[in-house]
Amino acid sequence: MVNQSAPDISHLVQLLGSLHPLTPEIIDFLKQKATTKTVRKGKMLLRSGEVCHHLYFISKGAIRGFIKEDDKDITTWISIDNEIVTSISGLNDQAPSNENIQAIEHSELLVISHADLETLYRNYLEFNIVGRKLLQRYYQDAEGRAFVARIPGTDHKYQYFVEHYPHLINRVPIKYIASFLGVTLETLSRVRKRLSV
Repeated sequence: MVNQSAPDISHLVQLLGSLHPLTPEIIDFLKQKATTKTVRKGKMLLRSGEVCHHLYFISKGAIRGFIKEDDKDITTWISIDNEIVTSISGLNDQAPSNENIQAIEHSELLVISHADLETLYRNYLEFNIVGRKLLQRYYQDAEGRAFVARIPGTDHKYQYFVEHYPHLINRVPIKYIASFLGVTLETLSRVRKRLSV
């Protein structure tokens, strides 16, 4: 459900401004173009094979990306409040996405269209610095997720998760954490119980 009233973009401006100062013109553009979207828990924002036309800023809530392997969901990333999510390849190339994007909590989002993002890049050259730094952050996060997948043993994987993703531990259902770490729910439950003693 999209709400057409003027959105509160202050947290988005704060995040983007932390990457590179935003001009008043960029802030005005974002105020005019950003829309709000409420997404129920479990609702899909994007399905594999669909083209991603939007960038989402999570004002409040939790979103995950996942792929399907046979009948199993494999969580590839999890993001919460004050983070930006999208299908990077699907948005940049305007090509079918490989992943699914789903709300795992009732979520309030700010939405920016691909077309408006391209207008920002074209008309406000300094916004290209914001885009580059955002992609660098995405790449660094992806590198961390790739590292998790290569850590041997569930104990070590979970300890790494606790150290690097403490904000998700009590926020995200354990089944998504297990999927993200590439372990079974039963195994992770045993490890958590053992490590908490």
